[in-house]
Amino acid sequence: MEGLSGERAALHYAAIVESSDDAILSKDLNGVITSWNQGAQRLFGYTAEEAVGRPVTILIPADRIEEEPMILDRIRRGERIEHYETIRKRKDGSLIYISLTVSPIKNRRGEIIGASKIARDITELRRARERQELLLREMSHRVKNLFTVAISVMSLSGRSAKSVPELIGSARERLSALARAHDLILPHGGAAQAAKPATLHSLIETIISPHDIRLDPDAARLSVAGADVQVSEPAVSSLALLIHEFVTNSTKYGALSAAAGQIRIQCEDDGKTVVILWTERGGPEVASPTSGSGFGELLTRSAVASLEGEISRDWRREGLVIRLSIPRARLTGA
Repeated sequence: MEGLSGERAALHYAAIVESSDDAILSKDLNGVITSWNQGAQRLFGYTAEEAVGRPVTILIPADRIEEEPMILDRIRRGERIEHYETIRKRKDGSLIYISLTVSPIKNRRGEIIGASKIARDITELRRARERQELLLREMSHRVKNLFTVAISVMSLSGRSAKSVPELIGSARERLSALARAHDLILPHGGAAQAAKPATLHSLIETIISPHDIRLDPDAARLSVAGADVQVSEPAVSSLALLIHEFVTNSTKYGALSAAAGQIRIQCEDDGKTVVILWTERGGPEVASPTSGSGFGELLTRSAVASLEGEISRDWRREGLVIRLSIPRARLTGA
């Protein structure tokens, strides 16, 4: 009866091993494979007939061959190795990440005669970790950049603000513009997605849209036309701040301060330089300012310099025209 129970138990455990999704194999103290389940065949590509009797080093890449003597030494000492993450080689030569658990096998006298190995494929888990680490590094980089810009905004505003409310109001508006701009490039389909590039048109439209207040629902006061190119993440903040300065000044002093005022934004791309032409019409006549030391001007010069660009303004009788030129490679990052 006891013999029958032992036989049933052996068959029970054998069935569990054979049906396991994990690769389960055994080897002797010389590293020769002595058993091999279906999970091992699925994971490594060898059938039991091909694997049993061969050295386990057929599964180990050349640059990791020193791992096997280390594992065998620990097994001879009676140690168990748990959740050891490493790389192994399949029959077709492809590499896979595995989590390996190795335990000593003892005979009836308690002598260690070999080792059992359980290997689990963690390739997708490793890829998910790498994607997560990449996204965390990217997020850290973006947060640091935004803090740098925020500090610059506050520092520059402190030089020209005449009151605390004025400082708070101008800083809030500019930082809100940055938030809208960066929302364009953030992933919206879950953490596994990478950030998406913004385009020149979408960035401009995002910044100016809160100011497009229409008396006639069918007549846009602000329009964007012409060439559209991708805007790299490093260029987004500077360009967003520039467009925000343009539209804010127009709301205060230019075309958007008048009910009939309009702004046309034309984008041009000659392959080397991207030019943004900002043309205002229908606003009050505005004289060229005599001073260029205000916060807005300081911020504009800083943003243009960070883009390695050039800016010019023409205060025409019919309205202000701004010409902003940026090297294409600096804007697109390519």
